[in-house]
Amino acid sequence: MASRDPWMTPKDLGRGVVKSYTGHLLVAMPTLRDPHFERTVVFMLAHEADGALGVVLNRPTGVSVAEVLPGWEPLVSGPQVLFEGGPVGPDSAICVARAKPGVAGFVGFSRIIGQIGTLDLSQEPARVAERLEYVRVYHGYAGWGAGQLEKEIEEGSWFVFSALPSDPFLAQPEDLWQLVLRRQGGLTAAVAHFPPDPHLN
Repeated sequence: MASRDPWMTPKDLGRGVVKSYTGHLLVAMPTLRDPHFERTVVFMLAHEADGALGVVLNRPTGVSVAEVLPGWEPLVSGPQVLFEGGPVGPDSAICVARAKPGVAGFVGFSRIIGQIGTLDLSQEPARVAERLEYVRVYHGYAGWGAGQLEKEIEEGSWFVFSALPSDPFLAQPEDLWQLVLRRQGGLTAAVAHFPPDPHLN
């Protein structure tokens, strides 16, 4: 079922509507022109008082997972490439995975929301393969210091929506920005049709 949550702001945090954006999606406003985040969808891995961390879901690279993480490619949901997770720590690798229904926590898997969590890539792929439905690997991540993300949301840089279990693993991730906006309905859905360059409209 499509998420129809209203977009949330730091004021909502103060009212107790949501204590953390962990497990939510940040969807870039069309007016956000930072090249690192223009038309991105960020899945929030952690959001606490001292900062926040997430990965960009819709920027696949041309680098095969097999080139950098031999043995993991059979587990990776297509496309089987690395994704550009964000501008921070580009030499780091973060794996987001979805455990199979009924699978409880296991060593190396840190649950974020539902069956989705991060996976330790230092272990043998064969040891965890039977417990996982989907795997995706990101180089780099998006990071914010204390209060920085809240300020950006308040300034109108981001929408915040609930994530669907399928969002981090779409076969066509380039469509995710428009897809998430359209499923909100109403005026928010109309934002999906905002042209990349408004001067050409």
